[in-house]
Amino acid sequence: MPHQSPEHHADTHVASTFSPDLSKTRNVDATENGVTSEPFGEVDGQPVERYTLTNETGMSVSILTYGGIIQSMIVPDRRGRLDNVVLGFDNLDEYVSKSPYFGAIVGRYANRIAGGRFELDGKPYQLPVNNGPNSLHGGLKGFDRQVWSAEASSFEAGFVLVLKHTSADGEEGYPGSVDVTVTYSLMNGNALRIAYQAVTDAPTVINLSNHTYFNLAGEGKGTILRHALLLRASHYTPVNASLIPTGEIVPVTGTPFDFTEARVIGDRIEQADEQLAFAGGYDHNFVFDRAADMPFQPNFLARVIDPGSDRVMDVATDQPGVQFYSGNFLDGSIAGTSGRTYERRAGFCLETQHFPDSPNQPHFPSTVLLPGERGFHSMTTFAFGRL
Repeated sequence: MPHQSPEHHADTHVASTFSPDLSKTRNVDATENGVTSEPFGEVDGQPVERYTLTNETGMSVSILTYGGIIQSMIVPDRRGRLDNVVLGFDNLDEYVSKSPYFGAIVGRYANRIAGGRFELDGKPYQLPVNNGPNSLHGGLKGFDRQVWSAEASSFEAGFVLVLKHTSADGEEGYPGSVDVTVTYSLMNGNALRIAYQAVTDAPTVINLSNHTYFNLAGEGKGTILRHALLLRASHYTPVNASLIPTGEIVPVTGTPFDFTEARVIGDRIEQADEQLAFAGGYDHNFVFDRAADMPFQPNFLARVIDPGSDRVMDVATDQPGVQFYSGNFLDGSIAGTSGRTYERRAGFCLETQHFPDSPNQPHFPSTVLLPGERGFHSMTTFAFGRL
């Protein structure tokens, strides 16, 4: 499969610093400018907190210790007006009872594993099946349903929230005890960096991502069908009827999956195409273009533009793929933070990740995590600007 090195065409005012130096952080408390903390309810007797990080330009991100959920993200438009650009709820009960992974950390394995089964070192493992015949996003009680410990810090370019969780051996059927750290860093250049780390005491599989639903026009303000999407991905992984990859890695050329140049999301979403029909729209893993000898650095690989607000979101990641989901299963049955209902395709997700079902697809990039000092490391940055 051919690869090419992506280039970042800096034709907007989007922040360009994707990798800030966090070596000089210092702990802060809820009284310091830029960080607030408040109670957000309880789950099974465990208190949940909401931390809000605010940078010097007014952008803010609110994060729950339940599921590491990005509950709101306030971003300026072309006129400097602030608006929340992510879907979510204003209370914990709805996150617990009805959330389709709004804003959450997903794992131990993000995305789908066929039949909830895989083998590792010749031993079979069975996971809970929670998405048709498959296991999705870690099972019945994945990382999105855990209460994480939290500690806030500051550094020269902004504020940091560090979340930690230990996933016990056998949790949701996965082998090995895994210590996971997810660090949210809000930079003054209007960028949110998410860094993932994990170490294990026994061989296991891992795939971590964030499941935020974005609407750059503003939360609850219609669909994302007029947004334009650019993906540095000339291939994708087609799926079967239960949305498990067939194992093929095919070119996007000549298909509705070609976003190698910016294309309006709604332009081809209703085309007569078997892959679109399986998912009710886009819910597919795209394979990022990288040179064969190119290290997996956090490079610019995706851009989304909302023509109404002129908001632009750039995505940089070191992951090999991204699940682009166009909110096909939203149906108007739930109301969000603003009280407005979320119609079909009211938000989109760009879940940077390894490929779905990789434990059963040996030619996909490996998701096996072995014991050792280095462990698993990954980073994704969402940088916001304007045309």
